[in-house]
Amino acid sequence: MLGRENYDCLILGSGQGGKLLAWHLARSGQRVAVVERRWVGGSCPAVACLPSKNVIWSARVAHLTRHAAHFGTETGPIATDMAKVRRRKQDMIDREIAFHLNAYKSSGAELIMGSGRFVGPRTIEVALNAGGTRLLTGGKVVIDVGSHAAIPSIPGLKAAKPLTHIEALELDALPSQLLVLGGGYVGLEMAQAFRRFGSRVTIIEAGPQIVGREDRDIAEEMQRLLADEGIGFLIEAETLKVQGRSGGEVWVTVRTASGEHRIEGSHLLVAAGRIPNTAGIGLEKAGVELDGRGYIRVNERLETTAPEVWALGECAGSPQFTHVSVDDFRIIRDNLGGRNRSTRDRLVPYCMFTDPPLARVGLSEGEAQRQGIIVRLAKLPMSSVLRTAATEETQGFMKVVVNSDDDRILGFTMIGSEAGEVVAAVQMAMLADLPYPRLRDAVIAHPTIAEGLGLLLTNVPLRSDER
Repeated sequence: MLGRENYDCLILGSGQGGKLLAWHLARSGQRVAVVERRWVGGSCPAVACLPSKNVIWSARVAHLTRHAAHFGTETGPIATDMAKVRRRKQDMIDREIAFHLNAYKSSGAELIMGSGRFVGPRTIEVALNAGGTRLLTGGKVVIDVGSHAAIPSIPGLKAAKPLTHIEALELDALPSQLLVLGGGYVGLEMAQAFRRFGSRVTIIEAGPQIVGREDRDIAEEMQRLLADEGIGFLIEAETLKVQGRSGGEVWVTVRTASGEHRIEGSHLLVAAGRIPNTAGIGLEKAGVELDGRGYIRVNERLETTAPEVWALGECAGSPQFTHVSVDDFRIIRDNLGGRNRSTRDRLVPYCMFTDPPLARVGLSEGEAQRQGIIVRLAKLPMSSVLRTAATEETQGFMKVVVNSDDDRILGFTMIGSEAGEVVAAVQMAMLADLPYPRLRDAVIAHPTIAEGLGLLLTNVPLRSDER
């Protein structure tokens, strides 16, 4: 029989929030262990956020080089060496692994590489990657097991061995024709990157538009920008079956309003949502309940249905962004320290790293309408921002949603250069409850992209009592 090893805190999964909590608790003198089955540091530095942005940046360099003559720089024939793209990405990952191993060592937290499952309340059995088994118990337990790419139950899809974002980032040869199932964040980012490397790309989206949670004008602008780069789209396309195998020859049969179509490709990438990694880890033995979608049921303090057990990040149904996992960490850290923090009413920004990027914080126009909130709207084309006269990054627009009864900013969306940076300025104004004229009249450095906020907010219609 295995001997039990006791810890002050056990953390299952080494995602962003979990590892930060481990390092914090260990530095405060607690005995902490993190159980991770595969990736040191979790998926963000290993296979998701940072690796994808690394490859996207390489694709941007390829795109700029291909158009260098427009800016006065003459080049010769352009070709992409995918093996070097992959090597550059892996070099970054190796640096991240070294950083994380050092952080575990310096903090005193123990990293245990193996597959963990609950065998009782706050008790985890670990099948070690190196062989053998350990039985761990914790005074407190935190679950941070993340999610994985969904593979829809489409006939022939699983047998076709499609790529997910993980395998797509490991390619060392360029696909000649990439088919992408899904027009969300991952699908669009990867589609543009491979198009810029030189692949022919077609996006197949089942819904009425790409980036389905955005307003129609945002989706149409994004589709237009990507179509201008040569990416093909099939919208409201039901995928009926898949034949062949990704990496050789693959065919996807879809049904649209105009009938059935058979599209041929060399590679197939599935980007059709995420599934929490909560199956098969013994949560029922730990007294941890799931909701109807398979996410761990938590309250606003991120406490599960089992005493002294918390969950954070994607497996707990939090918005699927690393920066949200970081905030989940802060909530649990502070609550363990005697405070009373919650996930209620937090203002979560997000950014899709296409070029130009799409960023939003707060309500969209459509969300405000569905909630019955009367708002004032203003838009500004990026071509009106003077910075773009110098850079020629004139694609996209800014859009703001302002409350009709007062001057509070309720939401902001932007497709344009530096959107992820500009959205932070609006987020700060919203967090401070600044009326929009305060931001409109701020002295912002010229010539910057953020300077466009003044012009945008000048376009906000007056309140009825001001007319």
